[in-house]
Amino acid sequence: MGIATTLLTTRALRAVADGFVAVLLPLYLTGLGFNPFQVGLLSAATLGGSALLTLAVGLTAHRVDPRKLLLAACLLMALTGLAFAAVRDFWPLLAIAFVGTLNPSAGDNSLFLPLEHSLLAHAGPDARRTHLFGRYALVASLAGAVGSLAAGAPVILSRALPISGMDAIRAMFLAYSAVALVALLLYRRLPPQTPEAASARTALGPSRKTVMLLAGLFSLDAFGGGFFVQSLMALWLYKQFGLSAAGVGALFFWTGVLGAGSLLAAARLSNRIGLVRTMVFTHIPASLCIIIAAFSHSLPLVIGLLLVRACLSQMDVPARGSYVMAIVTPAERAAAASFTAVPRSLAGALSPAVAGWMMMAGSFAAPLVIGGGLKIAYDLLLLLMFRNVRRPEETKA
Repeated sequence: MGIATTLLTTRALRAVADGFVAVLLPLYLTGLGFNPFQVGLLSAATLGGSALLTLAVGLTAHRVDPRKLLLAACLLMALTGLAFAAVRDFWPLLAIAFVGTLNPSAGDNSLFLPLEHSLLAHAGPDARRTHLFGRYALVASLAGAVGSLAAGAPVILSRALPISGMDAIRAMFLAYSAVALVALLLYRRLPPQTPEAASARTALGPSRKTVMLLAGLFSLDAFGGGFFVQSLMALWLYKQFGLSAAGVGALFFWTGVLGAGSLLAAARLSNRIGLVRTMVFTHIPASLCIIIAAFSHSLPLVIGLLLVRACLSQMDVPARGSYVMAIVTPAERAAAASFTAVPRSLAGALSPAVAGWMMMAGSFAAPLVIGGGLKIAYDLLLLLMFRNVRRPEETKA
């Protein structure tokens, strides 16, 4: 099994686990008696803790074998699932959420990301980089959709077995741990670290200013997206429209499938109009859909808007990953992936708690409007600042 195949397989496995956890987590937490603000705090803790871990990875990945770091991350993931299945009190769960790997959103905001991005950038020629990142995002989206659909499994388990619905959800956290152990076995097949990472003396060198500017812009995007992470979107659909976990899971399955389909076009579109324009021109309409959905009281219209958004909102994912890897030196890639991901996670960790507080106060539309507006502001700033900063392949062309 080659490096790219291994990374695509492990990404798919983790996406399945993240998919059903994102749907079941708010249902599980409300079942324990927690209010929307506490649910938002726990979501914020997962994002904040992941940010610090990802930063630590970025500072050490140029000196440590990424394979060892990935194996350690799998062990932490397994322990996180076991702890969430066993603990029921808020403050211990908050601590576990902070140091663990649970992901309340559909995307990947974990310490796995910079390690896998760096290895993936070395897995093929530069001309194929965006294509590889597109495949990486594609399998993640499809697998995440399957994971969302699997969120209906507790209902089936509670009907087929003499266990309660809450115990059935706890069984899914055990499944989350099992996925981590399977990923660990796959990561063990990876070869030693690349020569570029081994020879680097500092995490970031000549690309420091560019990376920091991108990090600031990406943090604005993530702060806006944190107002409607998938767990809070699920809570919104539960409260506003009375959808069940199975119904929300089915909706997220189809949004995941549509998002995956759009990824097939991302590489081709970026070859025509460039990576930055691909990010911006697909992102803005997606944000407008979420803003319009906030004011709708019709479930069919909301579902339609979310499906349209799904066709557009993920096309920037492979473009963004490929762009960061393209405009830095090979030795800086792990650090660049980490330093652009950490502000995203930190900024994204702040907004779920604010959104949860707004929802608890009865304002379910405000988080969607604020988040969508911030994401549009990010798109316009990115286009203004980086429209002429192109990847080497575009410059040569």
